[in-house]
Amino acid sequence: MTFAATILTLYPEMFPGPLGVSLAGKALERGDWTCETVQIRDFATDKHRTVDDTPAGGGAGMVLKADVLAAAVDSVADGRPILAMTPRGKPITQARIRELAAGPGVTILCGRFEGFDERLFEARPEIEQVSLGDVVLSGGEPAALAILDACIRLLPGVMGAPDSGTEESFEEGLLEYPQYTRPQEWEGRTIPEVLRSGDHAKIAAWRKQRSEEDTRLRRPDLWERYSGARDQSASGARRMKKDLDQ
Repeated sequence: MTFAATILTLYPEMFPGPLGVSLAGKALERGDWTCETVQIRDFATDKHRTVDDTPAGGGAGMVLKADVLAAAVDSVADGRPILAMTPRGKPITQARIRELAAGPGVTILCGRFEGFDERLFEARPEIEQVSLGDVVLSGGEPAALAILDACIRLLPGVMGAPDSGTEESFEEGLLEYPQYTRPQEWEGRTIPEVLRSGDHAKIAAWRKQRSEEDTRLRRPDLWERYSGARDQSASGARRMKKDLDQ
């Protein structure tokens, strides 16, 4: 199954951009995924092809018009998930990326200026408002490229090693463990002895411990979610065992 990506944008020339090289580019050449761009301006109805207007209530900047955006979205709606890139959206997660990569593809609506007329989302509730993180970009295109890259690398055959997509940050709710490679010693620093031991059980335990330690110290928000989910799972297991013992 080919992963179909459609991007609604005012700047179609930005795609495939960096996704046209390296692993994603090779996958595009093979037909593992497709990249279609739709110019939002084509759906404006006035002679000036206007896509934005001043904010209701006053304020700086311009707002993308709901009628133009809805027409653009409707033109490509085919059951695939529709994401709208906006800092007001829910932060994207690796779990959501995996869901998207396992499906037929995605349509991404790229914001610009001060954002979208809110009525677009009221009238088209199927549109999923998504944020790349707590940063503000000039437009949704760089965020769309990042999300597509995250999806494409998970498609079958895109990455060389099957484990490359599973043993990494966020897959288990934790940051990935530290990585090392040759030379064994560099500027007086050596690769941890456990990684040179050949004892796979000890290596796995060390990696798990470091993932947990680094997540707790560097990303307390991730650690809180991870430890909460772990405690909930353990509590459920205890309740199940208690029920079976009765």
